[in-house]
Amino acid sequence: MITSINKVSYPNTLIVILAQGDGESNFEEKNDVTRVTDGKGELTGFNFFNVDQVLDYDKLSNGEVKLNEDQVAALNEKLASAGFSDKLTVSKPTLVYGYVKECTAHPDSDHLHVTQIDVGDGQDHQIVCGAPNIAQGQKVVVALPGTLMPTGAQIWPGALRGVESDGMICSARELGLAHAPQKRGIMVVPDSFKIGDEFEPTKCDELLASGVITL
Repeated sequence: MITSINKVSYPNTLIVILAQGDGESNFEEKNDVTRVTDGKGELTGFNFFNVDQVLDYDKLSNGEVKLNEDQVAALNEKLASAGFSDKLTVSKPTLVYGYVKECTAHPDSDHLHVTQIDVGDGQDHQIVCGAPNIAQGQKVVVALPGTLMPTGAQIWPGALRGVESDGMICSARELGLAHAPQKRGIMVVPDSFKIGDEFEPTKCDELLASGVITL
């Protein structure tokens, strides 16, 4: 779940994105809530207007918003009062540290690799990666589906040259770190980092600046 606010272009509006969607979007509006579905009728998100009547708007950050349990509960009350039966849940971190369990050549590319990534959730995530320095045994930063990147890009499941890819392995530049090197390559974090922990931008940037992380 991606939740965000643009206080300049769309003031007092909370945008909730639950899925990428397929085809043209459809909208159902009730009591300051718009329910969004895709061309197949699948729920893709909500827009909450006049959100200051539900949440403390002044305390919400401009850009991506991390909602706590109380805030999600308040939004669910708003959905119910508007006549919607859907329920939102508190999102788990989607930008996390992962371990590259496998790394093999892409069957239809001379530079892409197909990786199997462990992020501590009990399943392997297949991610296609084009970084020249990707290798088995690394610990890396993984953007799982439902991640809003610092660039504004949204990460959803997809495919690269016919191979399914469930997220992205990130470079320091893609993560918006101030000391990111200008050469291509994903960022490899120290082995001491715990798989599944949420990415810490300040910590990683300090390690880049000190030379502990070189890519």
